[in-house]
Order: sequence, then structure tokens, then C-alpha cells
Amino acid sequence: MDLKQLEYFRHVAELGSFTRAAAFLSVVQPSLSRYVRQLEVELGHNLFERNGRGVVLTAAGSRLLEHSRGILAQVGRIRADLEDQRLGDCGSVALGLPPSLGSTITVPLVKACGEILPNARLGTVEGLSAYILEWLHMGRVDFGLVYNASPSANVDVLPLLNEPLYLIAPLPGRPAAGGRSGSDGARKTRRVALPSAITLAKLAELPLIIPSRPHAMRMVVEGAVASVGRQIRVAHEIESIPAVVDLVRQGYGHAVLPASAVRSSAFGDQVVAIQIGAQGLSIPLCIATSTQRPTTALMRKAIQVIRSIVRQEILPDGHAGIRATG
Repeated sequence: MDLKQLEYFRHVAELGSFTRAAAFLSVVQPSLSRYVRQLEVELGHNLFERNGRGVVLTAAGSRLLEHSRGILAQVGRIRADLEDQRLGDCGSVALGLPPSLGSTITVPLVKACGEILPNARLGTVEGLSAYILEWLHMGRVDFGLVYNASPSANVDVLPLLNEPLYLIAPLPGRPAAGGRSGSDGARKTRRVALPSAITLAKLAELPLIIPSRPHAMRMVVEGAVASVGRQIRVAHEIESIPAVVDLVRQGYGHAVLPASAVRSSAFGDQVVAIQIGAQGLSIPLCIATSTQRPTTALMRKAIQVIRSIVRQEILPDGHAGIRATG
């Protein structure tokens, strides 16, 4: 039994005539009759009764017609599904995201994919850029948004943008963490005005709340400070971006973060952003894919959506949405 036999049988049954079915299918009638007869022999049942006006189904033919309709409909769905996948309109993909981006772009990204690729499914996994590159090699993710990555034999890199980094400081006048009390019992507060920009040398003097190595932002900050012959001063090594911002606003130190990470924090309005260096400090953000697996049509379409959302959410207007000095 093959699909052509079922298709020819169904058309004869629905049109009630070998002649009409042959004309509809654009095949010669003897060929059509031969396919149907082969089907009858294989099943061991007569499927039609001939009469002067055409053919009518036997009991076995009626039951086979029900089955053949379902089988052919399912085959049609399979073909449509595979064609959609070839065109990139359905399927599932997994995206790796750094924690600093997860809370900023996940929701708008899922919404955009739902509108542009309604039959596709996007999953996200959060981790450091170094881990995302490992997951890419293992096949846990299909692509990843990573910071400060370079192309290699196993990884292709598509540059997106250079995301500005800022010194994140507590608001002037907030109580210093662990500050000593004055004669009135109140904790002393900072009264120092904050500059609009800070040099790398001055940055090296500040206690930083910063992720541990090999966090991409840690490596960029250390490299920038090393370029002026200095080393960073680490107060606390903290991976959680919301916790970093919370500690900064309470006066436990300073941080170096992109504006998008601060905007997504619950305490983003309780800290200030200060430009680092005369030209500013930035970190390259890119989309990484594996050279070991093909880039599917769905991945290519998803990458276009990701590029648009990243630019829209990360660089809406410089460091808009967080306090700036000056």
C-alpha cells in the first residue's frame, strides 16, 4: 500500500466514477484502474461495485475511505509542518542570555517573537557569557547573547553594539553603610558632590562591588584600569546584578554596569551613573552561534528579532531611565 493508491482510491470514491477521477487527476483511466486493483488485491477486499452510472463503495470500501481521509490529511499536515520549518515559521530555539540582560529583554523579546513568529517557541537560559559559549558547544542553546567574545573555530560571532558602562554610585547624602554616629546619634552622611565623569585612575581608587572572574564585565574593567598602570580595588565579589545595585545604593561600594542592568533593578532610581573616562567605557555585545551546527531558517528569523529588540531596549537613549550626574 502506498499514498498514491490511497489518493487515487479516495478520488474514485468521492467522484463515483473512474472516468471522472482520471480526468480530475490528469492520469489515463487504465493506470488509475490498475492502482485501485492493486490496492484491492493487497487488502483482500473488493472496494467498489460497478454499475451503469459508475461505481459505489462496498462496506470495506466505506471503511477504507474513512481511514484514507485521515491518513492523507495527516500527511498533508506533515508536509505543511516541514515546509514551515524549512521557511523558519515554526519550531523551537533556545537563547542564552547574560543575567544583566535577562530582566531587560526577555519579556519584550518573547512578545515580539509571539507577534512575528507565532508558530515558533523561544526559550531562554541565563548564565555568564563564558558559560553560554560552553552551552553553545554542548547544544544546550542554539545561540547566545554574549559580551566581549571573539570568533573561533567553534563559534561564529555577529557584532550587535558596544554597550556603554558607567560607574554606579550611591546618591549624595545617603547614609554610609556602617557610618559612625555623630553627637546627635544620627549616622554621618555623604555630602560630596559627584563628578559628571571619572578617570580610570580615580576608578582604581574606589571600592568596587563586581562579579568574579571570568565575568566579561570584570575582565573589561580590569583591562581598562590596567591600561593606565593600576589595579581595581575589590570590595565584594557579587554575581547578582540586582544585589549589586542594592548594595551600591546602601553605600557598600561602587559598581561598573551597563545602564540596561540598572534600569531593570528595583533600586535603579536610588543610584547615579557616571561616565568613565573622557570617551566613555563600553563592552561589545554580540550574537554567538556554533560553527558545528547549521543555522536554520528559524534561527535566522529569530536573530533578526533579537537584534531589533536588543537595540531598542539597551540603547533607547544613552543612559535614559537612570540618574546621571552633571
